[in-house]
Amino acid sequence: MPNHVSCEKRLRQEKKRSARNHYVRMTINTLSKKMRSDISIEEKEKILTEAYSQLDKAAKNHVIHKRTATRRKTRISAYFNAQKAEQKEKK
Repeated sequence: MPNHVSCEKRLRQEKKRSARNHYVRMTINTLSKKMRSDISIEEKEKILTEAYSQLDKAAKNHVIHKRTATRRKTRISAYFNAQKAEQKEKK
């Protein structure tokens, strides 16, 4: 346990921040998993916009690096476009 008041405060702040950051990371991971599940293209399109928003917010608040957010957005969109093209071929 910390011996100084400032160290105790820092510990409280770190707990709050780590909990918030964990929630944001898990939200992003959940959206990525939903994109890869068996749902319709229309639902995936909604999830795609939500994932973009969450990734941008996480990068803005320094939860993840901005290039990591960009890379994940690129990969999600590539997967979405491949699924969309595959569905068009089936029709």
